[in-house]
Amino acid sequence: MAELRTDRLVLRRWRESDLEPWAAMNADPEVREHLGDLLTREQSDASVARFQAEFDRRGYGWWAVEVEARGEFIGFAGLDEVDDYMPFTGVEIGWRLARPAWGQGYATEAALTVLAHGFDTLELPEILAVTTATNLRSQAVMRRIGMTRDPADDFDDPTESEGPLRPNVLYRIARSARI
Repeated sequence: MAELRTDRLVLRRWRESDLEPWAAMNADPEVREHLGDLLTREQSDASVARFQAEFDRRGYGWWAVEVEARGEFIGFAGLDEVDDYMPFTGVEIGWRLARPAWGQGYATEAALTVLAHGFDTLELPEILAVTTATNLRSQAVMRRIGMTRDPADDFDDPTESEGPLRPNVLYRIARSARI
């Protein structure tokens, strides 16, 4: 699979050198605030192994994101099939960045490139995005990339018990509606 590039970023396959900063992200309570429990190093490494296997199987998935000018790993962005237990089906876009990369437009930049790949290369008819109802930063990115939300589609995550991670929102964008 070819890399995806923006003016500032490279979205690429994962490297061994990404494991340590990825583990640090997964151990950061602020990064994990809307995701659930912190991950151990072993859990974090296992997630990368899953990402790589899914990429090999499908030809798309979660790319490692690097700031090209510095060669610095800052997180991930990509596409994934919606989990079977969710109350809807489709392909979901997502991103997760290390705290020092927040507020610099990287999530929006990466997401726009992932959307273009999903629509132009994979020819997906629609792409979804899901986050907790309290994750306003991610919802802002979803709106900036042209996604819309119908509150009738909001749902409770069936894997979460009562609490702030249970209420979720669903955003959508159709290929015909892209910005």
